[in-house]
Amino acid sequence: MPKKVIDPTKIAIFQKKEIRKTIYKNEWWFVITDIVVALTDSVQPVGYIKDMRRRDEQLSKGWGQIATPLSIATSGGNQKINCANTEGIFRIIQSIPSPKAEPFKRWLAKVGYERIQEIEDPELAQKRARAIYKAKGYPDSWIEKRIRSIAIREDLTEQWEIHGVNLQKEYAILTAEISQAAFGVTPSQHKQIKGLERQNLRDHMSDLELLFSMLGEASTTAITKTEHPKGFTENKKVSRRGGKIAGDARVNLEKEIGQSVVTPKNFLPNQNDKKKLK
Repeated sequence: MPKKVIDPTKIAIFQKKEIRKTIYKNEWWFVITDIVVALTDSVQPVGYIKDMRRRDEQLSKGWGQIATPLSIATSGGNQKINCANTEGIFRIIQSIPSPKAEPFKRWLAKVGYERIQEIEDPELAQKRARAIYKAKGYPDSWIEKRIRSIAIREDLTEQWEIHGVNLQKEYAILTAEISQAAFGVTPSQHKQIKGLERQNLRDHMSDLELLFSMLGEASTTAITKTEHPKGFTENKKVSRRGGKIAGDARVNLEKEIGQSVVTPKNFLPNQNDKKKLK
């Protein structure tokens, strides 16, 4: 069976509003505040949720079962943000008096159905990912590298889990170790160089940046499978060594071409660029 590839953008779109999402327990979980903004246009979604829970006593009582803090990419790096699955979001919608609720329910049901399809046929996820990137203007050659990078990343995180890495923050630290050794900068520093905020860093990497990122993670995976490090500390050392393999290759290439592989250029304009063009 081919390896599953989930939506790499981790962003769903409902009527031009971004809904951040993540896979947890093999289903989509959505950021609750993003849902509230999409349905109410509230500029203070946290306050709206507090008022909503105050009005709906039963919702408040079951909030601990509905809302689960999950790791979500933000401008300040990955942070724990309250998310809910499809069932939980439907319950929240019941407490939001909005004419947008009905089309949102249909949209949410469609997203859930697509996820079920992807579980049954993982190739559908790859096709949808390609279609998303194609619609955004990425060339086929870049898309193939990006899809491959997702598979390499999944292989690595699977090995980390097998070898005793369990916490999301540990995954972030190990990723930063690989990046620091491969590029000389952490992911957050790399995003700053490119002027990115909430955008996915890898979606804005050049061909070379993607290739060296894949080399660092694939090398780390290969060492991990060979040496079987146990726990976070040992995997951190391996991550640094795997990243260094990519880093050494990068330095050699930079000497040959006379320029840095890490570039402020983005494959697509970021949000700030788009604003300037308007």
